[in-house]
Amino acid sequence: MEMMEAMARASVASSAQLRPCPSPRRNRCLPSSVRRPRRRGVACSASAADADVVDLFDAAKLTVDKFVKSGMVVGLGSGPASALAVQYLGTRLRRGSLTDIVAVTSSVLSASEADMAGIRASSYQEGTQIDFAFTDAEVIEEGTLAAVIGQRKTESGEPSFMVEKTMVKSADKLAFITGNDKYLTGVEGSFPVLVKSVWRRPSFGTAGPLGGDHPLVTKEGHHVLDVIFTTPIPDLGQVAEKLEKIAGVVDHGIICSNQSYAVIASKGEVQVIEEKSPVIP
Repeated sequence: MEMMEAMARASVASSAQLRPCPSPRRNRCLPSSVRRPRRRGVACSASAADADVVDLFDAAKLTVDKFVKSGMVVGLGSGPASALAVQYLGTRLRRGSLTDIVAVTSSVLSASEADMAGIRASSYQEGTQIDFAFTDAEVIEEGTLAAVIGQRKTESGEPSFMVEKTMVKSADKLAFITGNDKYLTGVEGSFPVLVKSVWRRPSFGTAGPLGGDHPLVTKEGHHVLDVIFTTPIPDLGQVAEKLEKIAGVVDHGIICSNQSYAVIASKGEVQVIEEKSPVIP
């Protein structure tokens, strides 16, 4: 664990002149469940990105410590925070503080992370019973904990999020790991929607059945479209229901789960939120 913490915090060390940072202010918008000890000697010259890595590591570590128990079948999601959680899970398995974990991966990327962490894992197969799963969320809707995944194209180039969504929704418990700025009331922006292969009109030139201008196509042959909202969405769950009634829509990046938790990386603390009760003691 010391090695993992050192790796996560290595980037915040600076060779420039250092001076102590002021104590981080607590975010009062969310209830607090876990407060991190105050860090000493962290340089103010460290970049915001470096600080975000440290915050995400703390959230990833708490996710494993709080939810993963020996003997579980654990679903491994994708994204920066999930990668940190996988690495920390590998550390605990090597130390023997967790045993008999059956790890299930949801993508090429999560399989690669598991391999680097020394975790023996198998690919998710439909029908596999998952005790607990974690994954990154691009956005989490405050209150309902409905989340959006699949906005980022994975480093492996695999654009489909269908397997990951199926895996996490099948889990008895699910944790979304993200930063405080992604926990919102009134979600805006875009989220991915998978549709059956269509004839796309190009912005110039001609297009064949697979479309023009380099369309993003999943390994299953579905097109990935970005549905963009320019005004806040009052209810992600209602949007998901309406999308699923549209002919030709195969899937979308909205996840609504009854047993979901949000593990929020904030400045100076980590917060765990459950839909039915505001804070887990």
